[in-house]
Amino acid sequence: MKRRDILKFSLAAGVAWLVATPNLAMAANPVMVTVVKIAGIPYFGALERGLQEAGKQFNIDVSMTGPANIDPAQQVKLLEDLIARKVDVIGLVPLDVKACEPVLKRAQAAGIKVIVHEGPEQEGRDWDVELIDSTKFGEVQMQSLAKEMGEEGDYVVYVGTLTTPLHNKWADAAIAYQKAHYPKMNLVADRFPGADEIDSAYRTTIDVLKAYPKLKGILAFGSNGPIAAGNAVKEKHLSKRVAVIGTVLPSQAKDLIMDGVIREGFMWNPREAGYAMAAVARLVLDGTKIEDGMDVPGLGKATVDVPGKLIKVDKITHINKETVDGLIAQGL
Repeated sequence: MKRRDILKFSLAAGVAWLVATPNLAMAANPVMVTVVKIAGIPYFGALERGLQEAGKQFNIDVSMTGPANIDPAQQVKLLEDLIARKVDVIGLVPLDVKACEPVLKRAQAAGIKVIVHEGPEQEGRDWDVELIDSTKFGEVQMQSLAKEMGEEGDYVVYVGTLTTPLHNKWADAAIAYQKAHYPKMNLVADRFPGADEIDSAYRTTIDVLKAYPKLKGILAFGSNGPIAAGNAVKEKHLSKRVAVIGTVLPSQAKDLIMDGVIREGFMWNPREAGYAMAAVARLVLDGTKIEDGMDVPGLGKATVDVPGKLIKVDKITHINKETVDGLIAQGL
């Protein structure tokens, strides 16, 4: 083979090898891993679908992980692992903002971008993305509970954990609204944790029904809380006396809603939340200026608190007998 032909062959082979190994031929897509509160529950399955959709749209390699149980220490360990992996973006739905703060600041110091959902008080983030107004979200659920209880009687409140930031903010807003507007209603005990896990919330409900025989209402923040509470109330044949209200996925709650056990549910679209997290990550990676009133992919026109690093829209969804089928048809 002539030297010129050998050079042509070598060049062609080199090009073919580079094409076959694109990570060496060109910069790979940035990597974003989102750490959620707990793995394997329907809510975060929907959020993951949104992440994947946006990842394809914006050329980000996205994935999701989370602890097997509700455990802030496990969540922190997962975040530490991502720093060691040198990912480009960390997404987070925090269990405990104080526990996550030091590790997120280390991530930022390492050049990793941090996008948070359900964490407006989380330090160590680039942006927090919210699809609801937190105060309003708590208040509208209390309004629904009060209506179902005839604005009087005993009730309890569930949250995911006593450190889950937004659950407790919603609970604070709901309880404050009750005290201001429904003086004949009575919160019989401080809020109960466990609303992210079916088994925990079910056991809590059985205990609560026994401890407070005059109970008329359960308000549960955490997508498994109303499901578990509804199952326990139904099992005890108390669905006409005890109203269950709370944060749910329509597809998960339909049977209990149609049976009148869960009187009304509330949610935003977790798929849209996941999509928006990845979309905002792309904006940050590209150095795009984020400002009030801008159109955020997946969200539309958003209210942006630049100093507070908060991107917010108001998309509260009411889930009841009239709306549940239509919401399920939308994939919720």
